[in-house]
Amino acid sequence: MIKSLDNNLDIEVQTIVNNLYVPWAIAISDDDTIYFTERSGNIKMIKRGTNMPQLIFTFTEPFIAVGEGGALGLALDPEFSQNNYMYVMHTYMEEEQTYNRVVRLRLQGGEAFVDQVLIDRIPGGRTHNGGRIKIGPDQKLYITTGDAGDPMQAQDPNSLAGKILRINLDGTIPEDNPFSNSPVYSLGYRNPQGLAWNTNGLLYASEHGPIAHDEINIVLPGANYGWPLVQGDEESSDRTVTSPLIQSGEETWAPSGIAFADRGVWQGRLLAATLRGNRLIVMDLNEEGTQVINVGNWLQDTYGRLREVVQANDGSFYLATNNTDGRGSSRSGGDKIIHLTVRT
Repeated sequence: MIKSLDNNLDIEVQTIVNNLYVPWAIAISDDDTIYFTERSGNIKMIKRGTNMPQLIFTFTEPFIAVGEGGALGLALDPEFSQNNYMYVMHTYMEEEQTYNRVVRLRLQGGEAFVDQVLIDRIPGGRTHNGGRIKIGPDQKLYITTGDAGDPMQAQDPNSLAGKILRINLDGTIPEDNPFSNSPVYSLGYRNPQGLAWNTNGLLYASEHGPIAHDEINIVLPGANYGWPLVQGDEESSDRTVTSPLIQSGEETWAPSGIAFADRGVWQGRLLAATLRGNRLIVMDLNEEGTQVINVGNWLQDTYGRLREVVQANDGSFYLATNNTDGRGSSRSGGDKIIHLTVRT
């Protein structure tokens, strides 16, 4: 047990699996099977009650895993138990240009195959690929994209870079998107890597700042979040930009995966896995979810860089470390998926 200074809670932490290479995203099915990506191109699953990952798919050329690119976000279809569809974002190279795309896979007999490419030619690069995908309460697929190292793309509504995109699960564009015939849902991001909804359907996104000034934003359709014109709480003199829910100031968090706790001891709180911050940030919110009341830090420097946090079906949480991503310190047993249970 690890005693927290916050409300005298106890947390129990169990390592589910070791010796992973940059696990990037985790998704959990109704039967508690854990699915996850490794940035090198693998998709694996861990069945309930076991700690032995099973490889179900590996991306091949034109797939590439260079810098921050590779196999990134993962989401399971709302009807996964019936149709076995999963959605994955990955990086690839075509004619010496780097792109990202989202594909739909179908799991069959313990192996997956690509069923359909849903959205393609999202600008990519060695850095700033975004990469998080999640299915919202509206049954639409949301996709975070980075500026791919070209900051002004984030302000170009005709570019897919530096955006949060929203598409139907078949790849078509929803009629109620804020920009006509466009998958763009909101713009002005440097490198957003986390998505989560609260119980009222409010969407949050995490974003990496250039040097500090990392952000957690409330995402509104059609809104502009300012990059590269502004960062943190700055305001623009020539266009309307939306201020963050919270920003890190002069400290660097490098927030990646985020999760909203809708049950359990942390009910109503927003959690953020941080890379440079080497901790899990837990934010107390007001009843509407529109203000941060308090910020608590958990697992500080205990497991190193944290890439992902997801809530399990029973209200506990799974986290993935990223100490093998080239920016962390090598640790015994490589990267891990850990299970965190919070108790009073």
